[in-house]
Amino acid sequence: GVIEAIVVFDHSDPDVSLESDDASRPVKVVVNGRKPGLAGARNTGIDLATSYYVAFCDDDDTWSPDKLSHQVAALTASGRLMAVGSIEVHYEDTVTRRSPDMNPIHFDDLLRSRITEAHPSTFLFCRSLLDEIGYVDEALPGAYAEDYEYLLRAAKVKPIEVAPEATTTVLWHTASFFIENWQTRIDALTYLLDAYPEFQTEPTGLARVQGQIAFAHAAIGNKSDARHWAKSTMRSSWREGRAYLALLVSTGIVSADRVVAFIQRRGRGI
Repeated sequence: GVIEAIVVFDHSDPDVSLESDDASRPVKVVVNGRKPGLAGARNTGIDLATSYYVAFCDDDDTWSPDKLSHQVAALTASGRLMAVGSIEVHYEDTVTRRSPDMNPIHFDDLLRSRITEAHPSTFLFCRSLLDEIGYVDEALPGAYAEDYEYLLRAAKVKPIEVAPEATTTVLWHTASFFIENWQTRIDALTYLLDAYPEFQTEPTGLARVQGQIAFAHAAIGNKSDARHWAKSTMRSSWREGRAYLALLVSTGIVSADRVVAFIQRRGRGI
């Protein structure tokens, strides 16, 4: 089938040499015409897309040639509105393959876990989903976790299909915008907790987000805030390891950068 690619440039000059009028693989180059940032860039692409299905692919990721075929088949068979796939994470010299361990993914599953295997570059959804839940949330501070918030909204409408054969290669590297922008993480994750009071009914998921906030505070040297959020994390679930990592970083014994690098080598994020 026809795959229409819309390349959205955000905070940079567009490279029009990428454009193509190939009838089966047309490529259009545009500039983010909405709020600067990832959410606005995604929505700019959605605005211009003309197809029945819409998919995302971040600029440092790569789809396998049959990724879309597997997902379209899965959505057709299941009657669901959105599908994700598997990821192959590349970090320095380490490669880790990961796939969601459930199918489908329900809203409660996403409250408990971010399910990072459901990466935004694996997203494929029917345009009709937009009528149900709207566009990517541009109000999220720094557009951090906009993909997770979109999954939560989508799963409230209908469970999300998993097509494990649909693979996306994901490149993780220290140049990522969000690796060091800890205050943005704090603001966005606090926004999420306010937007989804359902977290209060899922202690494991609540502790995960609280632990991320605690770690972010520790990373920028907010020792008292880090300890406050770490204690809140442990009250929600004493098993949440991010609380202990936040306390460790807040003491200065180990740096946040070392912790993040250690975790990313194992194909995971903080």
